[in-house]
Amino acid sequence: MAGVDPVAYEIAETMRALQWRLRRSAGAEVEDLGITPAQARALRTAARFPEPPSMGALAERLHIGPRSATDLVDPLEQAGLLRREQDPANRRSYRLHLTAEGERVHAELRRRAQESAVRAFGVLADEDRSTLLALLRRVVDALPDAECPAPADRGQR
Repeated sequence: MAGVDPVAYEIAETMRALQWRLRRSAGAEVEDLGITPAQARALRTAARFPEPPSMGALAERLHIGPRSATDLVDPLEQAGLLRREQDPANRRSYRLHLTAEGERVHAELRRRAQESAVRAFGVLADEDRSTLLALLRRVVDALPDAECPAPADRGQR
């Protein structure tokens, strides 16, 4: 077992606080789009797959159960943002396709997330932001995938 490192613990606690604040502000950012933050996350995640994902693949990427994925996808489908299409390779499976409106909402979510990031990290100088990003990537890359999913847009569309 690794030794106790109070600084490492403080970093982790500060990161949790930062994540909580970022998620909290995201709720206000999607309210007027008629979706919840969890639905926004599901839409963003579905959009990042190179091919339309299955419900199971979406659930796995979100680290939730298939039933919970259905609870997120149903209102997105009702809102006309996603549509389910039967997978031609597996008749028991459905693929999730973003509609034109879903693409528009996804683009708006991305724009808002970028603005939010500028507000949050604008307190740092350009060089400090670059250093922070490099350090955080090293930490993410050192953790097992099961504990730390890949950042949202790193290596994905």
